[in-house]
Amino acid sequence: MTAKEFLKQAYRLNELINSDLEELQGLRDLSRSISSPVLEEKVSGTKNTDPPFVKYVVRIVDLEKQIQQEVDRLVKLKTDIREAVNRMENVDEKLLLRYRYINFLNWEEICVNLNVSMRTVHRLHSSALHHLKIPK
Repeated sequence: MTAKEFLKQAYRLNELINSDLEELQGLRDLSRSISSPVLEEKVSGTKNTDPPFVKYVVRIVDLEKQIQQEVDRLVKLKTDIREAVNRMENVDEKLLLRYRYINFLNWEEICVNLNVSMRTVHRLHSSALHHLKIPK
């Protein structure tokens, strides 16, 4: 695994969690909505007596558990990234990697925070990736 692949894991996991949270909100909205009665004939001999929202509540609970596991993984991964970055010597490189891969800032925001040009940010980034020692 390259240094860049190691660092990008947190961003991808964060995006996955955000996607799960959007899905969770959709399920919550569905569980609160009023459902219309089903007027079609049922072939089954047993009637489902559960209220319509129950199926959504079960899915919500399962998704919440999954999200919590992903959040735990993200916290661990960010800790690993922070530890690897903290072992670096150059302060500008450390800051750049923190801004980009822990705080998820875009390049323009990093330029402003470091008070340097876009060219300098990319040069620092390349140098930082070269100096980063990823954990085994």
